[in-house]
Amino acid sequence: MAIVVQDTWVVKPEKQAEFNKLWKRYQKYAKDNPKLFKEMKSNKTYTQMLGGTYGAYISLSEYNSLADMEKLNNRTMKDPGLMKLYQEMMLLIDPVTFTSNVWTTPE
Repeated sequence: MAIVVQDTWVVKPEKQAEFNKLWKRYQKYAKDNPKLFKEMKSNKTYTQMLGGTYGAYISLSEYNSLADMEKLNNRTMKDPGLMKLYQEMMLLIDPVTFTSNVWTTPE
């Protein structure tokens, strides 16, 4: 059973340029370390243009199973480079806007 993890957040307006730089570093880190993300089947990130909260981010990550997602999470939580980058990015978002949901395909 495939699952999709949906994370949403809003960057503090005055921190947008700084966040964009960190986001590019994150994307490069993920590309340079494919073994770290081997269970992730796909990942796409979007920003909202119309409706809802303008400028909100949504990230959709696909896995084969919840167990695969947990394996990846456990491994990435131990990676010092990724954790440092993650902590820097989290300081730039409005914490009350961060949500994470797990979706599955109906059977």
